[in-house]
Amino acid sequence: GFFRHLCMAEEVPVQSFVVRSDMGCGSTIGPTREQHIRREKATSNICTAQVLLAVMAGMYAVYHGPDGLRTIARRTHRYATILAEGLRASGAEVVHGAFFDTLTVKVPGKAAEIVADARERGVNLRRVDADHVSIACDETTTRAQIAAVWAAFGADADIEALDGSAADALPEALLRSDDILTHPVFHQHRSETAMLRYLRKLADRDYALDRGMIPLGSCTMKLNATAEMESITWPEFGALHPFAPAEQAQGFLTLIRELEERLAEVTGYDAVSIQPNAGSQGEFAGLLAVRAYHRANGDEQRTVCLIPSSAHGTNAASAVMAGMKVVVVKTADDGEVDIADLRAKIEQYRDELAVLMITYPSTHGVFEEHVADICGEVHDAGGQVYVDGANLNALVGLAKPGKFGGDVSHLNLHKTFCIPHGGGGPGVGPVGVRAHLAPYLPNHPLQPAAGPETGVGPISAAPWGSAGILPISWAYVRLMGGEGLKRATQVAVLAANYIAKRLEPHFPILYNGPAGLVAHECIVDLRPISKTTGVSIDDVAKRLIDYGFHSPTMSFPVAGTLMIEPTESEDLAELDRFCDTMIAIRAEIEKVASGEWSADDNPLTNAPHTAAALGGDWDHGYSREEAVFPSGVSAADKYWPPVRRIDGAFGDRNLVCSCPPLEEYDN
Repeated sequence: GFFRHLCMAEEVPVQSFVVRSDMGCGSTIGPTREQHIRREKATSNICTAQVLLAVMAGMYAVYHGPDGLRTIARRTHRYATILAEGLRASGAEVVHGAFFDTLTVKVPGKAAEIVADARERGVNLRRVDADHVSIACDETTTRAQIAAVWAAFGADADIEALDGSAADALPEALLRSDDILTHPVFHQHRSETAMLRYLRKLADRDYALDRGMIPLGSCTMKLNATAEMESITWPEFGALHPFAPAEQAQGFLTLIRELEERLAEVTGYDAVSIQPNAGSQGEFAGLLAVRAYHRANGDEQRTVCLIPSSAHGTNAASAVMAGMKVVVVKTADDGEVDIADLRAKIEQYRDELAVLMITYPSTHGVFEEHVADICGEVHDAGGQVYVDGANLNALVGLAKPGKFGGDVSHLNLHKTFCIPHGGGGPGVGPVGVRAHLAPYLPNHPLQPAAGPETGVGPISAAPWGSAGILPISWAYVRLMGGEGLKRATQVAVLAANYIAKRLEPHFPILYNGPAGLVAHECIVDLRPISKTTGVSIDDVAKRLIDYGFHSPTMSFPVAGTLMIEPTESEDLAELDRFCDTMIAIRAEIEKVASGEWSADDNPLTNAPHTAAALGGDWDHGYSREEAVFPSGVSAADKYWPPVRRIDGAFGDRNLVCSCPPLEEYDN
């Protein structure tokens, strides 16, 4: 996110910088995306990076720069020291002599009284225990608030006098003396106008849904309406602290309860927790609930988790984190679970079987015809069924996992329910369960209302996870209503099948379900074409940029393929523009195959073409017009990629460390 923009802003020639984790989710600079799956070898289920939050923090640093950040830090610390001196003057004991922004004050037996008094004065303090109160200052702290805190403690001090006399409480040895934020970008944008223009420049270089379709299979990149997004900027939501007293957040708690109830209704489950703030965390929470359920029944030995080979990488990683043994089930030639292999594994591990994790529709983009039978056989063996909710955009309003055999699912609010997640977040991954698993949902030691007393503990640091963005999904569900949600699903499935049928005469479609239909996404197989022509999947993905498109997901769940998911957000004109582009690229591939274009020098292997690439001598075997204005691309509406392609695989294998040399750590 932020670092991506920095690279683009400085014209660094980067096109495939890949951010990875063991679970396999990949994100790239430039409009392509690939996934890297380790499945049962995965040890981390990090899925949704909080990219939006990182961008916000990064832009905060860009605007303020090192001097501004130091000024903010000094002011924050200064207010903390003034607060501490006033409390000491009243006889209170500040526990620590050194601190930055947070004080702990010893008040034997009076903590509850002081916290209550401060609340009456409009300030929330934290009661550590009966004898201690914790107070934190930040850049928004005012002198009036300091006076209110002093009053709650029974103190009466002179702020002006203390400001002149109070000594800092930061040990000299801990203060930084080196330069920070030395990149020019942190020194160039000090006015609001300059900052606005910088952000606009970055936006112009980006490819987002406000420019065109992002057909990322498995990602469900869909419209996030302004009406849904606007409320998260309201201070009533955005400025509420995650640990604010519940009585101060009744409206928010009502919204959370209503959203949980509606999610339970559309999935067919009995209870939902919105605490997990990523799909991977939802998986982890669901599997912990399964483990706790088996343990409560005395089935400690049930630790085997069956996972189809086509599953998302997070499935296996979450199972390992939950203390389970992953056993992979084969995938049949038609893309569905290999029923014979599944039955053999169920029988082999019958006494140890804890859960089957299955994605429905499958990761291959087809509806598993035998999903109810599969669930039944797992239940007969004493196991539970986890239905991965990543592809819920093909189900809402049409089918409920909790009704066709699922015991537990996670949902991706940042996919199906419209919270934006371009670049990786923020996300929300609620977990839904049937009644027998409800006692084992996440809870929180600091907020009893956040989950059942018998729960598995916190999955996220905050009681209700990423609560600040929940108004988006609440508004989406309220605006759509039941019929609207169903209609969205139908249109999404229809759009995927439309693309599949239009492209089928030109590219092999890897998997089809009954009647040759797909679910909400389809997989275009480029392997035969690459084998006969030498044109790679990367060439096609990068050439799509020249046509003004973000590439579909590359090489997941099958290497050498493109997985396309249009969602319900795209109209027929945009679907046709994409299909026409893919068909035009197929014709370009034929020019390579026939020898009209050189296999080493053609618009595909050299894609994408930047504006800078057109300058100077042109020694390619195709024209400048063919490079940047291929069929259907208007000069007036041209998207110009900011950077060209590099050897991504080489970069992955030859990392460059930007950290200080080891010699600097000798002392």
